Amino acid sequence: MADMGSFRDAVTAWAAGGPGDPAREWAVRLNVRTVVLVEGPSDVAAVGALAARRGRDLADEGVCVLSMGGAMSAARFARILGPPGLGLRLTGLCDEAERRYYARGLERAGAAEQEFFVCAADLEDELIRALGVARVEELVGAEGDLRALRTFQRQPAQQDRTPHQQLRRFLGTKKGRKISYGRVLVEALDPDRVPAPLDDLLAAV
Repeated sequence: MADMGSFRDAVTAWAAGGPGDPAREWAVRLNVRTVVLVEGPSDVAAVGALAARRGRDLADEGVCVLSMGGAMSAARFARILGPPGLGLRLTGLCDEAERRYYARGLERAGAAEQEFFVCAADLEDELIRALGVARVEELVGAEGDLRALRTFQRQPAQQDRTPHQQLRRFLGTKKGRKISYGRVLVEALDPDRVPAPLDDLLAAV
């Protein structure tokens, strides 16, 4: 359902201080029932890729995966989407370091009982561990980025880091790279190797 992007845009504008009526109208028109709050667009890409692998169309199911532009925005988005606002079911995916922002945001919105799912460090870390360093490097090569990775690994700042840590850092070194690899890494996962936070999230929506 392509119009889910319009709902996302309307919610983002509302969170930035705009009017709420467009978001309300889109929510009704699209029969939105659940919003998955994530930190950034790479998380949106990963959740969407796993849903597609499993033959699911989240938008058609009334599920919106929404990038907040950072976990510190959780309270603001929970307020407009949860019980004080649109009254939608909320869930989410976050990094361990950002858990407190989600917990506090849902609590303040009167949605503390609604579950969210936590990655040990971040989703990229989870995906690299699930696939293994060698497999991720194969995928980087297939995407045409292996030379850039090797150059990055030779930088002095990377010498004391493990290959796993280097890969995780590398994915965030170029705009758009995390988004692209959010999809690429998920699509390469064996069905029984999906990281638990991502697997549990999809099972819950």
